[in-house]
Amino acid sequence: MSRGAAIVTHPIALEALIAAVTHPGAGAVATFLGTVRDTNEGRSVTSLEYHVYERLADTELRAIVADVELELPGVRVACEHRTGVLAVGDVAVACAASAAHRAEAFEACRRLIDRIKARVPIWKREHGPDGPYWVGWQDARCSPDDDHDQHHLP
Repeated sequence: MSRGAAIVTHPIALEALIAAVTHPGAGAVATFLGTVRDTNEGRSVTSLEYHVYERLADTELRAIVADVELELPGVRVACEHRTGVLAVGDVAVACAASAAHRAEAFEACRRLIDRIKARVPIWKREHGPDGPYWVGWQDARCSPDDDHDQHHLP
């Protein structure tokens, strides 16, 4: 893998991300793995699906990598986010960051994952005993149960 960012459908190889950011001047390499857990907000999770708007997600991931490297001189970062159906325990996202010192490597890793979660168009659908449900998605349409009379103009 070349240094940077990628949306992938295969299992993520952390070693490749570490190799992508490692260099002789790096005294620290920090990593972050986001894994599929077996519960979320009190609900049992048996698997999940990640759906992505690929073209925009790829562009946004690359922009985030470039921004973090620009903001923290001497830092190198790389990340991959997996899509498709994942089982409990699977790695969904991995980030690696190298720097001369650990504080900058940790900071770069934190910025990277926080921005991925906030800006990249990836949606999660969890599956459990009660069936599948979208996480963090709310329907903006009016419900048929809404009292429409309260919203009209006189």
